[in-house]
Amino acid sequence: MIIFPAIDIKDGRCVRLTQGKFDQVSIYNDNPAEVARLWESMGAQYIHLVDLDGAKDGSPASRDMVKKVIDAVDIPVQVGGGIRSLERADQLIELGARRIILGTAAVNDRELTQAVAERYPGRTAVSVDAVNGMAAVNGWAKVSDTDVLDICTFMQEIGINTLIYTDILMDGMLKGPNFGEYERLMRETSLDIIASGGVTTKEDVTRLAQMGIYGAIVGKALYDEKIDLKEAIRCSRNE
Repeated sequence: MIIFPAIDIKDGRCVRLTQGKFDQVSIYNDNPAEVARLWESMGAQYIHLVDLDGAKDGSPASRDMVKKVIDAVDIPVQVGGGIRSLERADQLIELGARRIILGTAAVNDRELTQAVAERYPGRTAVSVDAVNGMAAVNGWAKVSDTDVLDICTFMQEIGINTLIYTDILMDGMLKGPNFGEYERLMRETSLDIIASGGVTTKEDVTRLAQMGIYGAIVGKALYDEKIDLKEAIRCSRNE
């Protein structure tokens, strides 16, 4: 299982939101590139980078900072936030993103999602942020009437194999992930699932690894020092 340390960028700084709320922001570092180098030095294999400004309003506000983070490390970086056009997807690939992550577009614009998947096969993922199994959009500001499994079915049909699933009610709460929902997704889809939201302790990581899940994103727990990245990586390998 791959551990993806999370770097969320807002106003050029490394932050974390609580339950996706833009008015509940914790600022952790003024230099996201420095944070990326730290995670790489501790053994990270992959960085999960989100442009929160882009996720909320669709603008590429943090483009320069995204490039700085990608250029700062030798490990791959997957990037999401505000990808609502093919041009934006092209831009992130040109900046050096190994994988691009579609969120709101996967719910609202399936034509675009298919176009991106066809242009970048194997380099496109979908991030589904959900409340009680229903997808949220626009930086978690709105809950749609789209069931997560409907999105999964669509993904499989167009050849996107990687799903990042965030349970919003667990995110940033340091209370553990929604294991039952991940078990359901693994049972009912053939996707590579990346768990996100609530991954807090080495026991959480160990349980996810034992489930056979593809990856886990760790954010607030790292920044609040609830879990050590090196320890999380060891647990992800069942060591």
